[in-house]
Amino acid sequence: MDMEAALRDPAAVFASPEAVAEHAELSREQKIEVLRLWGYGASEAEVATEEGMPGGGDGSELLRRIILALDGLIGEVDVGDSAPTKQHAVLLRQGRS
Repeated sequence: MDMEAALRDPAAVFASPEAVAEHAELSREQKIEVLRLWGYGASEAEVATEEGMPGGGDGSELLRRIILALDGLIGEVDVGDSAPTKQHAVLLRQGRS
């Protein structure tokens, strides 16, 4: 598995956020890093669609699946508090070890 490629474009390496969470060769920290980057990209795509740029697709469903996968790895994904940007960064509490 090419970690550098996964960090550049998670969707090109993994079929789904769930596939990242279940990947046997990645450490928990690597899974979290890939999912956070994928989530940021999905948020960016949602903002682009909202602003009328073509090619956004259904980013909200993808983002929901990324958040669920992160919650399975970390627990306590806090979607109530969000960053003061359109991307609404997902804040993560390190609840699990």
